[in-house]
Amino acid sequence: MVDWIILAVISVVSASLAVQWLLPRRQQTSDNFGLSEPASLFNVVFLFDGDRLISHTDIALDGFEAVRDWSDLRRLLQRDFPGFPETPERVRHEGNLVIPAIDCSVERDVLCEWIDGVVRVQLRESSDYPRTVLRENSDPIRLAMELAPYPVWHLDYQNKIRWCNAAYVSLVRKVRGGDTDLTAPLFPGPENGARISAKTRVFISSEDSANKLWFDLTMVDHPEGSLCYAVDINAIVAAETAQRKFVQTMTKTFAQLSIGLAIFDRNRQLALFNPALIDLTTLPPDFLSCRPNLSSFFDRLRDQHMMPEPKNYRSWRNQMNDLLEAAEDGNYQETWSLPSGSVYSVSGRPHPDGAVAFLFEDITAEITLTRRFRAEMDLMQSILDKLADAVAVFGDDGTLAFTNYAYQKLWGEADGAGFEPDTVLDVTRNWQKHCTATPILGEIRDFVEMRDSRAEWSARIQMRNGTDLNCTICPLQNGATIIRFATHNALPQHEIQQISA
Repeated sequence: MVDWIILAVISVVSASLAVQWLLPRRQQTSDNFGLSEPASLFNVVFLFDGDRLISHTDIALDGFEAVRDWSDLRRLLQRDFPGFPETPERVRHEGNLVIPAIDCSVERDVLCEWIDGVVRVQLRESSDYPRTVLRENSDPIRLAMELAPYPVWHLDYQNKIRWCNAAYVSLVRKVRGGDTDLTAPLFPGPENGARISAKTRVFISSEDSANKLWFDLTMVDHPEGSLCYAVDINAIVAAETAQRKFVQTMTKTFAQLSIGLAIFDRNRQLALFNPALIDLTTLPPDFLSCRPNLSSFFDRLRDQHMMPEPKNYRSWRNQMNDLLEAAEDGNYQETWSLPSGSVYSVSGRPHPDGAVAFLFEDITAEITLTRRFRAEMDLMQSILDKLADAVAVFGDDGTLAFTNYAYQKLWGEADGAGFEPDTVLDVTRNWQKHCTATPILGEIRDFVEMRDSRAEWSARIQMRNGTDLNCTICPLQNGATIIRFATHNALPQHEIQQISA
């Protein structure tokens, strides 16, 4: 009986010594463990026999005084150390485990050891101990991941964050606030549409702000979940939005233009057109929407009889090549007279990045008006040429606007075409060469240059060959002046009014 008592005492003493050896020999004071907040962490050790807590050091950490078994400790640690084992069996199989904090910027870890059937769990400041399992602090790979300027994190199959770098932590706290659960994913996981090993554009936003933060999300498959990378693309999205708004503004502007616009990109495919192009060319919208190339576009114009019909198709093809080269230099400018009677002004202009723009403008009304005006001018010139007396018309600026055949024959200006830009001073000097000295020519010059108080008057001058000329000076509307030279009686008043009209 005494032997049994002695044996029991020895066993108790041995167990106590073993526990004292497993626990730290010295204790240090510390602040609240608060794994979500910066704190100075002292050595806290828990000893487990299976799932049951058998001993621990003095605990001054909020919440840890209620630890009774492995699941209690794991519940307290899983937020900041999501890699903490679910059961002690993993420690028994792997021996020693070092579980880092999810926030790589925090120098803390949990050391789990299997010692003769007892699991020893130590919460410690990792900077105070050599990193025998993790990479060294100066390791380039570790530094590259932890100090990467863009968020990097490890997502497990339970859609929980197992590890993240400083950029990810900073982003989470910016969006969700300082005291947040880092294990809850900030970005969508694979089940929410993100594709493994593919770049996906996603956005995140905080609850109190409508601003969206855009990222290119890449997820790479991993044996324990997914490795995720997010690249900030807010500047790119902002540029694309600005470009899209600019294109919409330009499109609305182009839609209001009466000039047809066709822009071909560097591959010579139609990149942009406006509604006026459809109206002017009668090309179907579905054809233009299919982005035809330059050759197909002009082939279709030819088929629609919306361009001058070429005499030779091969030479026309060569002309199209010349047209393109001229448009690239900004020198293409032609007037197309169509079989329908319409007249188009077509010009080519170079655009950035090798693009070419063609402008189609209907100038039928302008050409018709010009032709009509020219015909009326020719008619008036014919009427003036039929008059027997010499007639000269000066514009309001004092330049010679019209003369007739009799005038050219009288003053020796048969080479004039009727639109001589000579001034009244030049003209009167020429008259002076053919006339005897007289102040009448100076008075005529002054009258033509006058703007107010003008009335019709007449005078007689004599040419050097002895011919007497009866000059009639008559003001016209808008400051113009008509001068008639007759070798006998002056023109009747009603004839002068007819010429003025």
